Amino acid sequence: MVSISSVKVTPDLLEARIYLSFFQVKDVKAALHRIEDRHHEIKKELAARVRHQLRSIPVLKFFQDDTLDHVFKMEELFKKIDEERGKGE
Repeated sequence: MVSISSVKVTPDLLEARIYLSFFQVKDVKAALHRIEDRHHEIKKELAARVRHQLRSIPVLKFFQDDTLDHVFKMEELFKKIDEERGKGE
């Protein structure tokens, strides 16, 4: 499953940085590469939806959002710390 976690558009509206969150994807790099390969289709669909609001469609750049990975790692570290404190008492 892939979801868009955030989109950051430059002030001049020339570039849109799209951050994607991957859930239970074995090869994230391959999935991101497939999305980048199809960016023309995504841009075409976006243009059809916002054609009356924007003069030009920004260049789409895709990035992996690994925020959730960091959250899970931090939770695991806190669990280990709590377990070690429980053993020390």
